[in-house]
Amino acid sequence: MDRIDLRSMEYERLKAWVREEGLPAFRADQLFSWMHEKLVSSFDEMSNIPKDLKERLKQNCTLNALEIRRVQTSKADGTKKYLFSLEDGNLIESVMMRYKHGNSVCVSSQVGCAMGCSFCASTLNGCIRNLHTSEILGQVYAIQKDIGERVSNVVIMGMGEPLVNYENVMAFVRILSDEKALHVSQRNITISTCGIVPAIDRLSQESLKVTLALSLHAPNDRIRRQIMPVAKKYSMDEILSACDRYFESTGRRVTFEYCLIDGINDKPEHARELASRLKGRNAHVNLIPVNPTPENDYGAAAEKDIRRFLEILEEEGIQATRRREMGRDIDGACGQLRYKEEHADV
Repeated sequence: MDRIDLRSMEYERLKAWVREEGLPAFRADQLFSWMHEKLVSSFDEMSNIPKDLKERLKQNCTLNALEIRRVQTSKADGTKKYLFSLEDGNLIESVMMRYKHGNSVCVSSQVGCAMGCSFCASTLNGCIRNLHTSEILGQVYAIQKDIGERVSNVVIMGMGEPLVNYENVMAFVRILSDEKALHVSQRNITISTCGIVPAIDRLSQESLKVTLALSLHAPNDRIRRQIMPVAKKYSMDEILSACDRYFESTGRRVTFEYCLIDGINDKPEHARELASRLKGRNAHVNLIPVNPTPENDYGAAAEKDIRRFLEILEEEGIQATRRREMGRDIDGACGQLRYKEEHADV
């Protein structure tokens, strides 16, 4: 019999489970606090839980605690790249970045990814499975415990397509932002997607205050289809319309992620076409020099091209910034460390 994944339960579901088990109602508050506020990794650490109940929990339930397999720390900026081992032996990655506004953690939502974006190492071995809510939470919890500092910003932008693992990601957001847990502001949580239109529309109806980040990476359908297979299913017009509906429903400005790839999408004409597409929208463009990997032959855009691209967007009235490059010396891009670990002996 599969053990019950206790840490994946939202508070109301946990209260219902406690009732079903014939336990006193206050046990739900105790368990929720231990799992999501004190961030324990075992039932033995729950000091106010009776021994017989601990044994019962250990026999029938799991906390899905993650094991830190490896940590790489950037000498340039202190960024930390974590490789975690799951209970079933699969590996996932997370990144911790320090900013003036606080510590930001980028978490994975799947083991691998099936989206097939040609510039991303996460997709090299496809998608093995979705992560449980507890496994997504576990990345934040393990990192906060490891650095001994509060995590104040979370981006679901690591391995995987979050909106394919929809229910577990929604539960993650609700638990992480719960005032009885870490109480990370929903405004400080970003969900990234490559453009799953029905899921974007569904997200717009969730009454959440999260930021939506669209991995756009191209100014037109021709280039987008070249580097992102999902573009063969959903056109840019369809995706941008879904983003418009998200803004109309939530009032939350959409961020457009744009990886600049040398010779593919980084020229002035691309910038002008992108500006034309986004003009009139309450949007922000985040320019990201692509992180080259041995598994693809893409090169990062030249510095002069990056500066000119940004200038053109600003001249056209598009709000844009260049993402600060962090962790390049520690396999910082999605999927790089996991892929290297799994192919170390190949």
